[in-house]
Amino acid sequence: MPKIKTHSGAKKRFKVSKTGKIKRAHVGRRHILTKKNTKRLRHLRKEGYADSTNVAQVKRLIPYM
Repeated sequence: MPKIKTHSGAKKRFKVSKTGKIKRAHVGRRHILTKKNTKRLRHLRKEGYADSTNVAQVKRLIPYM
């Protein structure tokens, strides 16, 4: 059976935690930050987890992570 290629975009965006959850970053932290309040930006710094409906698809994209 040949090896499966890892999706380059997915490996930059997702990491797998020790428990197998898919970690991801929040959106909205790149630009136009002046109009977003401090509380909002502080919460966006924290990591998020992929929704359970998307986990199977992400794990197919990053099979060896």
